[in-house]
Parts: sequence; structure tokens; C-alpha cells
Amino acid sequence: MAGEEERRDPNLPGDDAAPEAAPEAAPEGEPVEEVQGSPSDPDIIDETGAVDETDEAVEEPSVPLAEFEAVSRERDQYLDSLRRLKAEFDNSRKRQERERTRLLESASEKLVQELLPVLDNLDRALESEGDIREGVQATRGQLADVLANEGLLPVASDGQPFDPNVHEAVMGQPSDEHEEGTVLQTFQRGYLLNGRAIRPAKVVVAKQA
Repeated sequence: MAGEEERRDPNLPGDDAAPEAAPEAAPEGEPVEEVQGSPSDPDIIDETGAVDETDEAVEEPSVPLAEFEAVSRERDQYLDSLRRLKAEFDNSRKRQERERTRLLESASEKLVQELLPVLDNLDRALESEGDIREGVQATRGQLADVLANEGLLPVASDGQPFDPNVHEAVMGQPSDEHEEGTVLQTFQRGYLLNGRAIRPAKVVVAKQA
């Protein structure tokens, strides 16, 4: 046994050789130092050397306060002017409607007052005995005069050329004595009020035999 111990290679570690010391672990609770150049390094620059500017805020152009206030005052002035114009327009329209209503009422009152004597004459004609034809004829003439003063005139028809603006043909009748389109007979008299046809005359018109 003693010979075997002498022949052992001295370069081999013995049983009592101390094992290699393991690297010290970082104390618990202390941050581990990161290696510079890691992906989490905020100062990293890409391969082209350009700095990433995507996260930088874009500065918007600012309007001077004085200019903004001037534009606001001008806007308010325009709005105020539009409100005033609208109010004036509404008031003018209401005044015109009131004036129109007043004129119509005044015209109606005037016309009724002028027609009252005609009504009186008709009452007298109905109360009289005998033939009232003459009295009715006179009353009709009085009524026509009152309406003529208001602008009401009859449409000329018999013997006149047919005018579609004031005549309405109800039938055509052959005639050798009149030119085609001549009014031969009036079924219902037409009227003009201040030059405008308010009722066309219903007429018979001549046509070629």
C-alpha cells in the first residue's frame, strides 16, 4: 500500500483539493447592471446613425392672441348685423301684411257702402206693384256703374274676333256671313278687373261651313 501512494501522479489533484470558487451572486435586492448597448438602452442609435424622431412632438403653428381676438370680434359683428337684418326684414313683412289687410278692409267697406243704394232700389222695385222691369233695369245700370268705378268692365264679345285670353268657346257654328273665328253669340258675359280677365266670356264661334 505504501508503494501505491508513492507512485500517484503529483499533477493530479488530491482528494483534499479545494473546488474552484463559483462566481459571487449579486446581493439580493440590488439591481443587476445591464450591459451597455443592450436593446433596452434608450441611447441606442441604428446602423445608419440616424436618431429615431417618431416620438418627438410636432409643434403646431400658434395664432397670436391679438389676431385671434380681432377675428372673434369681427365674427361677432357679422352675426349681430345678420340678426338685425333678419329682425328688420320680419318687421317689414309684418307691416306690409297689416297694411295689405287694412287696405282690403277699407276697399271692402267702400264697395259695400256704394252698393247699399243699389240694394235699396231693388227693395223698392220688389215692393212696387205692376211691371218692375223698368225699375230692375235702372237698378242694374246703377250696379254696373258702381262696379265700373272699381275697375270692373265687361268683355267685348259679339262680333269680335275670338281671343283665347278673354273668350271661352263652348261650340262652333258654320256661318257664311262671318269670318272664321268670329264670336257669333255670348252665352255668359265675361269681365275684366283693372284690365285682367277674372272670368272669360262663354261664346259661340263661327267656323267654315
